[in-house]
Amino acid sequence: MRALHVVVEGRVQGVGFRWFVRQEARRLGVAGWVRNRPDGSVELTVGGEMAAARRLVDYARVGPESADVRNVHVAEVQVADQLPYPFSVLK
Repeated sequence: MRALHVVVEGRVQGVGFRWFVRQEARRLGVAGWVRNRPDGSVELTVGGEMAAARRLVDYARVGPESADVRNVHVAEVQVADQLPYPFSVLK
């Protein structure tokens, strides 16, 4: 399965970013997950219909109102296993 792996840098932890991404992902009907990283960034993997996955990346570039997104790194990847559906927040 083709998917997008995304790393979002900036003030993205402690501002509801993961829940914002989850809500938008579920609204778009895509599969995947989002989680905080120890370095203060947030990462997500999103699969399904690629146009919808790219739309989610566009939402991640903005984030919720309290976030300050500085950089977004996107790579297309192949995933061997099924991604969680509905889209999930990982701890």
